[in-house]
Amino acid sequence: MKKILVTGGCGYIGAHTILDLIENNFDPVCIDNNSRSTTALLQGIKDITGKAVKNYKVDLCNFDDTYAVFQENTDIEGIIHFAAYKAVGESVENPLLYFENNLTSLINVLKCAKEFNISNFIFSSSCTVYGSPDEIPVTERSPLKPAESPYGATKQMGEEIVKEVTRSSETSSILLRYFNPVGAHPSALIGELPVGKPQNLVPAITQTAIGKLKQLIVHGDDYETRDGSCVRDYIHVCDIAHAHTLALQYLINKKNSSPCEIFNLGTGNGVTVLEAIHSFEKVSGVKLNYAIGPRRPGDIMAIYANNSLAKEKLNWNPKYSLDEMMSSAWKWELKLKADEQLHNNPNFQMN
Repeated sequence: MKKILVTGGCGYIGAHTILDLIENNFDPVCIDNNSRSTTALLQGIKDITGKAVKNYKVDLCNFDDTYAVFQENTDIEGIIHFAAYKAVGESVENPLLYFENNLTSLINVLKCAKEFNISNFIFSSSCTVYGSPDEIPVTERSPLKPAESPYGATKQMGEEIVKEVTRSSETSSILLRYFNPVGAHPSALIGELPVGKPQNLVPAITQTAIGKLKQLIVHGDDYETRDGSCVRDYIHVCDIAHAHTLALQYLINKKNSSPCEIFNLGTGNGVTVLEAIHSFEKVSGVKLNYAIGPRRPGDIMAIYANNSLAKEKLNWNPKYSLDEMMSSAWKWELKLKADEQLHNNPNFQMN
């Protein structure tokens, strides 16, 4: 089995991708400093697959520690680089934190990829690189507008760094531009585990529904959209995860026509925030306590993907509907509550 290094593999998308890699006969190894994650999702992966995934608790901003992982694993054949801070609002408040963490970690990983002659590199990018687009849906050829947040700027800069390194080395790369990953694995054994107050819509919805949050705030209802709320392209995390496996196979089989290729990962459907809320209410049967608040700095009005290139070249076909996304996220939230109640039971004993 080919060994694949997954940075940030204890995180939401990283863990689902590790699971998909295992199911497609790869041997993933994880690096994560667990500053914004825990190893809990790796346990979920083990419960599903029976495979224990090794996690190196390493800060990728420390080059020597990062290098040591590569020294110990000289047979790595590909890297999938997720590790990054990703909260738009936080990046507006603390831009230096984002520039230092997101770019230093990427540079250190690429240095090691070059040193150890690793020829396949996949970069976790974002639709935020498009800024506030002139036309939607956006294609991979759509012009990149100024980023609306420091987080978006780190993804634009990250893409440029990967392109330049690819151009000057033997490494081939793919930039995957995610839209809005949501949902959880159908088993409800892994899902999104935000540390602190959730920054993304769907965990905020489920935590409000379960009672962890008192109220969900919708950031603005005065946009020029069909119901006044922002339009996004929500896509199931398992669909996103499988795209990484397909992208890796694409590079390993040398199907790429250029050293660095770019793919949008979205459903191609624009959904408003209020429509997402109504979908959740329908599948869960829970009436959500939400209120309209002011617009949030860094948010754009609307964006969704043209995903035809990924469908054509990667043979990628997202299969989950919005209702299925919301249903899986709710099952995961219910599982977390059941686990918490079990552990709080004084009669509970670990086997």
